[in-house]
Amino acid sequence: MRGVAIIAVLLHHFSLTYHLADSPLSLIVPAHWVRRAVANGNYGVTMFFVISGFLITSNNLRRYGRVGAVDLRQFYAFRFSRIIPPLIPALAVIVALGVLEVPSFGNSDGGQRLPASFFVPAVISVLTFWHNVLMEKVGYFNYCLNIYWSLSIEEMFYLTFPLACVLLKRDRFVACLCVCAIVIGPVYRSMHRDDELYFMYGYAACFDAIAIGCLTALYCRRFGAGAVANRLTRAAAGVCLGAVYFAGIDGHEVFGFSAVALCSAFLLVGARDAAPDEKSRRPRTRIVCWFGEHSYELYLFHIIVLAGMRDFVPKGALAYAYKLPYLALYLLLSALTAAAVSRYFAEPANAGLRRILARR
Repeated sequence: MRGVAIIAVLLHHFSLTYHLADSPLSLIVPAHWVRRAVANGNYGVTMFFVISGFLITSNNLRRYGRVGAVDLRQFYAFRFSRIIPPLIPALAVIVALGVLEVPSFGNSDGGQRLPASFFVPAVISVLTFWHNVLMEKVGYFNYCLNIYWSLSIEEMFYLTFPLACVLLKRDRFVACLCVCAIVIGPVYRSMHRDDELYFMYGYAACFDAIAIGCLTALYCRRFGAGAVANRLTRAAAGVCLGAVYFAGIDGHEVFGFSAVALCSAFLLVGARDAAPDEKSRRPRTRIVCWFGEHSYELYLFHIIVLAGMRDFVPKGALAYAYKLPYLALYLLLSALTAAAVSRYFAEPANAGLRRILARR
């Protein structure tokens, strides 16, 4: 699921510049279907939110028995060790190239131009979990940094959720808090449906998807179903997710994200007992799973790759026949960058920091 979600995001960002609907791909798939597939990539972020809530809650239940027993110091140490090390070099590259006035890295996105000094509050906002709020105040201002709004959503969840668990103590009280977030989400989006900086990027607009993931983990802890029921649930959820995805965000700003989150949750419920052997996976499935396993590094660095490519071949200058080869090159370079960062920096840093913090 993470692999599908990150691929949706990658295609969405590429198509914003190079318009995949106007490419040889439309000779294979009708152009309007291509347009819908790539235009709704932000639904992939919603899937990520559901998965994050599910995994964090499931891991806490396995480690501590109940969510209220979470070890705050260990939890924050683990999250810091995973999130911050690869984020620092990504920010360093963006800022360095932006200060050197490389076009797609400067603070001149969205029709405005902000000084290089604005990198200071921008980077601070990414590292302190309110980059989405900064964007709501100043608009789109940096092509690369813009996408890190979703990291602020997840980081704020990582900061507040364990605190709420400790304060509420019991799983059912945590479940009630999740229900409140699920109710608030559509209400907030309905109040801001004309401004995507709010209905798509606000905390209240996104926490409902994470809360649905948390509730799904709590449900799976208490209830179960047979293999046949799980397969049927997974199949129905997959069909519904595809239908909601292709229905699009435009015109469904209020409940579209809720529907994607619920379908993703049912996919998780239906797949919880499915653990296929790695060797039995088909090659294309392995590729999708590899993208999912490296989704965080892909998320951080693909936009740097794409920014460099769009400076090399500007928007509107890429010939029709070269769009698919350029897409393949973009996916390949993003994958190679993510693999190198993961293997030679992020994973060793994560393991080393966890050992140090565990000893302390």
